[in-house]
Amino acid sequence: MISINTIVGRLSYQCDLLFRVIDIMEIDGQTTAVLYGEDYRLVADAPIEDLVPFSEEERLTRSSAVRLLEEQSLKLFRQDLELIRSKQEYTATDGYKREYNYFQIPGRVLHMDGDPNYLNRCLDLYKKFGVSVRGVHCDEKEMYRKIPILIDEYHPHILVITGHDAYSRAKGKKMDLNAYRHSKYFVEAVRAARRKNPNLDQLVIFAGACQSHFESLILAGANFASSPQRVNIHALDPVYIVTKISFTPFMERINVWDVLRNTLTGQKGLGGLETKGVLRTGMPFRPVDDE
Repeated sequence: MISINTIVGRLSYQCDLLFRVIDIMEIDGQTTAVLYGEDYRLVADAPIEDLVPFSEEERLTRSSAVRLLEEQSLKLFRQDLELIRSKQEYTATDGYKREYNYFQIPGRVLHMDGDPNYLNRCLDLYKKFGVSVRGVHCDEKEMYRKIPILIDEYHPHILVITGHDAYSRAKGKKMDLNAYRHSKYFVEAVRAARRKNPNLDQLVIFAGACQSHFESLILAGANFASSPQRVNIHALDPVYIVTKISFTPFMERINVWDVLRNTLTGQKGLGGLETKGVLRTGMPFRPVDDE
């Protein structure tokens, strides 16, 4: 009954989260499934007998609370963006005293994701917000190799390095980077990006996934990272953070709480440094004359 792409829950965790089976293998004579969270960026292993499959109808029912949370967060975030745009319009028109034909160039985003399904969900949300983004699916272990090439190719203002991660108490204490599934690869990816551009305001970096080693990611050069209290983060949290930065003028500094307050996870799972926005305003705007 359980195969690749089956949606399952873990009986030992009272089926608290929904997972998708991405691989099945034999480990020490036991059939084990590798699981990716359906809504949270968590990767886990589980014995096949610990799993219970869910039908599409059951999955939708169990996901309804998460979807409601997403809708509420999206509504609040849209209001936040409208306030930013209203403030920019007020400034650009000298307090609405003049009609200036101005244009704006928001920050370009390069989003690297270890999960193709999450990448597509994020790209859909970027599109709704009007963010210029290039999405790249890449295994977490290979990101550090590809980042220098991709930065040269796309020249992003904002870089997202994410996918799946998990902390294992059996492998070490929380400050031990080796106790994490992919944190050390995220750290290497951030370092590779910082070798290309060491300026925190010229290249803004978000890095991490569920339960990631927050301190190491920040020390490696990330502006924002997960997860301060080693909790799970929502699949769409990186989008909210970088969209806020993309539409904030480059002369303004963003308070960390202003970035986190409308995310789905909040400060338990996300944190960072005071950072400048990257949006630039220009004038005059003139439509191109085809003649």
